Amino acid sequence: MASELNNDYTASGDGAAKLENRRILILYGSETGNSQDLAGDIERLAERLHFRTQVQEMNDVELNTLLQYPLIIFVISTTGQGEVPKNARKFWKSLLRKRLPPNCLQQVNFTTFGLGDSSYSKYNWAARKLHKRLEQLGATEFFPRGEADERHQDGIDGTFLSWSLSLRSHLLKEYQLPDGLSPIPIDVQLPPKFTLEPVSMMDISDEPMPDRDGQRAENSNGADLATPFVKSSNGEHFHIPHKQTLDRKAALFSHIDTPDPERLEQALRAERMSINGNTYPARLSEQTARQIQGGIDILDRPNVLRDHPSKYLLEDPSGSKEALPPSDLLPIPGGWPACVCENRRVTPASHWQDVRHLVIEVPTQLNPNRRGERDLFSYVPGDTVVLYPKNFPADVQALIELMGWTEVADLPFEHRASQQDALYSRPKNCYPLSQSTLRELLIHNYDITAIPKRVFFQDIAFYTNDPMHQERLREFANPGLSDEFYDYTSRPRRSILEVLQDFPSVKIPYQHVPSIFPVIRGREYSIASGGQLLKSEEYPESTRVELLVALVKYKTVLRKTRQGLCSRYLESLRPGTQIVVTHREYDTLEASWVRRPLLAIAPGTGVAPIRAHLWDRLDESQAGDALLFFGGRNRDADFYFKNEWENIRVRVLTAFSRDQEEKIYVQDRIRENWQLVCEFIQKRCVICICGSSGKMPEAVKLAIYDAMVMGKMAPDREAAKKVLAMHNPLWEEVW
Repeated sequence: MASELNNDYTASGDGAAKLENRRILILYGSETGNSQDLAGDIERLAERLHFRTQVQEMNDVELNTLLQYPLIIFVISTTGQGEVPKNARKFWKSLLRKRLPPNCLQQVNFTTFGLGDSSYSKYNWAARKLHKRLEQLGATEFFPRGEADERHQDGIDGTFLSWSLSLRSHLLKEYQLPDGLSPIPIDVQLPPKFTLEPVSMMDISDEPMPDRDGQRAENSNGADLATPFVKSSNGEHFHIPHKQTLDRKAALFSHIDTPDPERLEQALRAERMSINGNTYPARLSEQTARQIQGGIDILDRPNVLRDHPSKYLLEDPSGSKEALPPSDLLPIPGGWPACVCENRRVTPASHWQDVRHLVIEVPTQLNPNRRGERDLFSYVPGDTVVLYPKNFPADVQALIELMGWTEVADLPFEHRASQQDALYSRPKNCYPLSQSTLRELLIHNYDITAIPKRVFFQDIAFYTNDPMHQERLREFANPGLSDEFYDYTSRPRRSILEVLQDFPSVKIPYQHVPSIFPVIRGREYSIASGGQLLKSEEYPESTRVELLVALVKYKTVLRKTRQGLCSRYLESLRPGTQIVVTHREYDTLEASWVRRPLLAIAPGTGVAPIRAHLWDRLDESQAGDALLFFGGRNRDADFYFKNEWENIRVRVLTAFSRDQEEKIYVQDRIRENWQLVCEFIQKRCVICICGSSGKMPEAVKLAIYDAMVMGKMAPDREAAKKVLAMHNPLWEEVW
């Protein structure tokens, strides 16, 4: 099992004193979490060289913090059109202040590692801009910067592995260890950053939860929102402490042989709609209401009353026997409670891809800074919403049984930081329910179906007594055996749970869950609605959000059906389900562009953000003409929103690749209609390219250049590219 650090790898006396200043600050800027993962890899590399490390989001540090560390490593991804990630923008803006002296960072020694996608024209711009600005302010590069390309055949690892090995060699050479102290070898386990500890029953309190700023939240009448009053169907008000679990709430009714279903359901829904100290009215669709039996609906399976479980519905009446994830709302900062109103498949059942039209409504919520006022969820075209998936109870139960956690699965736990000076008490972006049980943490917070990274194999090798299993796990963790690693993980899309099932000798202590399993991350989706579609006719105080989502479901080389975590979760969402969403703003469209002509190209679900923009343009009387090149496979299968285009002032030219023997794509239609394309370009149109990344964006741009050459607007492609860059704004949203 796990090997502990011994005296061979710890310093004492003069050696310990020499290590005091051996510190590295690792800062990351990340949208999807990849930069955060690499920051963690660098942290472990540095810790094995006896550096004291600190890993933080770039927005979490002030500029003068940089002066306190001998070495700083920045890991940053590029998002959108060369933009800095949201959790790094505050820091980036602080670097751009004009009043900063030119040598204010001359004491700083740094390097950068960038993550980008070469299918974008502004590849790795965020890292390059950051590196250049740091040098302008006097900082010194202590090690050559690195850049990763997600288009590499080995993905980010294609560059990062070799770069990090060179970084390790450089650190060992330039920052030598004291005599007698060796680097910590890979077969010695590092202490976990966070652990789970059982919550003592003496610690469980019905005191209200503080809000995000540590203060009790109150509504305009001074009532404590953390301990909401719920109004029943007969007008009676009853009080529910925030920290009571749903099981306890159900227990309030357990003395009644036949509890009032409506009263109990309202109590459960009211608690589930409480987030960050605010309480929001929950609304049930007719479909959801029909699913309620004996006061418990199918979403409350984990909360069935202990005394009479046989009374309550234990199967989904829609036909699926699989238990669905509970709809508890997580206290995610910036989160908005929302209600799913529609989840409709828009492609035929015979079509190869399941594409969903998802409609959610987001009610107003109390403004924490302006007493009595409510905020309206608002967005503009180009913005996205983030949805937060959950694991399914059956998968969680399988893991619990496999690891031998049955006896502790339903006990409440809390996170503990291993170091007393730790900045965080739990992993970054982990937002558990109050008094979460181990089962709830595994459902809501920790990803057990992700494709494992190398560090996962490295970590779980410490928890087996089987020499053959341990050897094999360490082979998968070995950067020199990349083909074996990819053959076992990425190519068949093998999940963490499946890996643990393949290696049943691995028994992870429940205390180490936070250090072994990655945190479930939200998935970002382009908003497909705009203009008049924002308004909810039935609920005027709510904002309507529409999404067009292609579910990820396919068969691997092993002929096993795979489905993405969020796709599986989205497919399961029933109308009436309560969820939490967050909103991300992108400064992609300038307000003045609405009066310019629009040339849009969108294969497949890439049409979502363009639809939002087109609906927004309807409210502008002076909006320019709009031309959309739309691509799909079949007119009858995936011509999304085909019945509304003629009503929103847009001309649509289509390319359906499978409706005829010869495949036709949007770039072919662009070349065929070169005169029309040139007409729009001459009018200084805005060009929008949205959809799948990879070859599509570049193929579309080349087709536009060719159209300009045919129209004699430029002698060749390179000249056409320069003309476009000068006069025609480009909005590119690819994923």
